[in-house]
Amino acid sequence: MFRKFAVLAVAALAMPSFAGSVETAAQLRDKALTDTTAWNIVETLTSEVGPRPIGSASYARSRDWAVAKLKALGFTNVHVETFPEPAWIRGAESAEIVGAHPQKLAMLGLGFSVPTPKGGIEAPVVVFGSYAEMLAQPPGSLTGKIVLVNQPMTRTQDGTGYGSAVEARNGDSEAAKRGAVAYLVRSISTSTNRSPHTGWTGGPGPHIPCAALGVPDADMVAALARHETVRIRLKLQSTVDQKAVAFDVSGEIKGREKPDEIVVIGGHLDSWDPGTGAIDDAAGLAITTAAAKLIGDLPAHPRRTIRVVWWGSEENGGSSEAYAKAHAGEHIVIAGESDLGADHAYKVALPQGMPGLDEVMAPLKTIVSPEPPHHGGSDIAGLQEAGVPILAVSEDASRYFDYHHSADDTLAVVDPDGLKQNVAVWASLVYLVADSDIDFHKAPAK
Repeated sequence: MFRKFAVLAVAALAMPSFAGSVETAAQLRDKALTDTTAWNIVETLTSEVGPRPIGSASYARSRDWAVAKLKALGFTNVHVETFPEPAWIRGAESAEIVGAHPQKLAMLGLGFSVPTPKGGIEAPVVVFGSYAEMLAQPPGSLTGKIVLVNQPMTRTQDGTGYGSAVEARNGDSEAAKRGAVAYLVRSISTSTNRSPHTGWTGGPGPHIPCAALGVPDADMVAALARHETVRIRLKLQSTVDQKAVAFDVSGEIKGREKPDEIVVIGGHLDSWDPGTGAIDDAAGLAITTAAAKLIGDLPAHPRRTIRVVWWGSEENGGSSEAYAKAHAGEHIVIAGESDLGADHAYKVALPQGMPGLDEVMAPLKTIVSPEPPHHGGSDIAGLQEAGVPILAVSEDASRYFDYHHSADDTLAVVDPDGLKQNVAVWASLVYLVADSDIDFHKAPAK
């Protein structure tokens, strides 16, 4: 798998101009392994701003914080781009087992759930061990019931366990079609602690109130339901602000020769409300920003412009489409997003071979994939759909879903060494891309 890239690397070293790029990329890599910029960004964002759901006061503060931070780090053309995006606002909420074995349940309402009546909903629970099992039920079979889908999530390095489990979080409309009055889901999480994990739920209606239970609580309800009828009282008092405004914040390292050719990288600024959004996604925007700053501090900038974008509406959705529409006329040569925590990166992927990439990445024990990336992230999906090539850096997601979307997503779970290693990968990779003449829109010659 490495032969093709090894040949390219040797060929590149025979070219003095690119040999210099490889040497600089290696220097960036090594400097990043001792650089603390990314950690400082995560630490200050999570402590000075905190959780950042759209529609909140802290979300508004994050805009001014982001502008000041990017300017302080030396970026130019720092600005804010706004777009309308409805905001779901969490209100008072609770869930409890009532009857012979009363217990309060660890629960979080799911984003864009409809609220319950003020007095709540009380009904017997029907438990399914998988989402497919619930979908197999005929219309009307769940009338008057609260549904609980208690489907475990598989822990995987590449995050595919989440992809196969998260469908269950969007099951309220299917439960409603079968007559259910509310929908509960085991948190889409690999953790065994009680912290429930929230997340967006949506799709076509009809909709009923829906929430996630902590993993042990979902198991407890399932255990009780095997022996008796379990009744749950659920209260969700959320609202939606249809006039909310979201934003993206960006800054640039201007290219020295081809400033109109733009490499877009970044992460998302918004977060869910239970924790402080440290790994989702303060870490991602910190990694890409710190990498770009290291490049910007070089005596000479790369040929192309590097633009760092802090997308402001990933959890709600909207940033991807808004950004792609606003920048449709630009020459974006490639785009990449970091949004899977900060544990060690183990794979990089590009649309085609990058001279010198194996040489630079080898000391990081990072595998250069011979396959092009298929999905670069939610916020660059709009660019990808518009034909912009993407790059991808894969972080080890083995423990990411223990924390994401929960109260445990805090600075305490960020690995400082993993954060630095990610910056090293991004800094060297992005520099090679930005200092090259490769047209990633064209398929490589075979």
